Amino acid sequence: MRTRSTFGAAIVGIVLVGVGAGSQPALAADWSNTEAHFQYGSLDTPYLGFVAPGLEEDKDTLIVTLQHASGWKYGENFFFFDVIFADPGINGFNDNDIYGEWYPYFSLRKIGGKERGKGKVGDVRFIAGLNYASQAKVLKYLPGIGLSWNVKGFAFLNTDFTAYVDSSSGAANGGAPKEDDSFMFDVSWKRPFKNGKFSIEGHAEYIGSRTNEFNGPVEAWILAQPQFRWYVNPNLAIGIEYQFWQNKLGDGNTDENAVQALVVWGL
Repeated sequence: MRTRSTFGAAIVGIVLVGVGAGSQPALAADWSNTEAHFQYGSLDTPYLGFVAPGLEEDKDTLIVTLQHASGWKYGENFFFFDVIFADPGINGFNDNDIYGEWYPYFSLRKIGGKERGKGKVGDVRFIAGLNYASQAKVLKYLPGIGLSWNVKGFAFLNTDFTAYVDSSSGAANGGAPKEDDSFMFDVSWKRPFKNGKFSIEGHAEYIGSRTNEFNGPVEAWILAQPQFRWYVNPNLAIGIEYQFWQNKLGDGNTDENAVQALVVWGL
């Protein structure tokens, strides 16, 4: 039987194959951007009321992220992996963890051999998303559709609507409780200004409510992670990321408002 660690390694391998597909002419990258992020701040622990009722906990947390985006003949590719380090806490949440998301996008216009549209809607994209968390043994599939918008001043502005299909291990296998399926709506953007010396970029998502395997409620959440960046040079940016997370991870008692220090290094 395949272990979770083997499965996680397989995901990493698949992503690396996708990134390295430039060796094949049909999959050669039109453009590519890879960054390492370093974020530090104090983040909340959700569901702590089940372990220590009435006690709230936040922990100093360092997140090291590898993020990659690229375009190819038939679409685009985006993924990130977070390696999370936090102070030891009451319930072990995020003490050390790996979390990743991968989104291959298939462009309707590129597949049809057409240029990007000049109107409000620049492109329609089909999505095959995947979310993976190591410690919680969570695996989600996110098939869907998205729109790429033409808005003056924005490097990009996208809206995506996907299913949120749970294929996790569940509590019986030492993971987070398995959940019913749901849906996600996501907005992502980048708005440079001052001749590209600064930018405001990030994403905001809404994921619908569902029920876990113990018939407990998993509340709908809103997660927004805008970044403010100052580009010191073409390879280095510093700034902040503000994280707003209403009902963090579906916990109706945890609403997070956190400012994190941010350093971005272009690879």
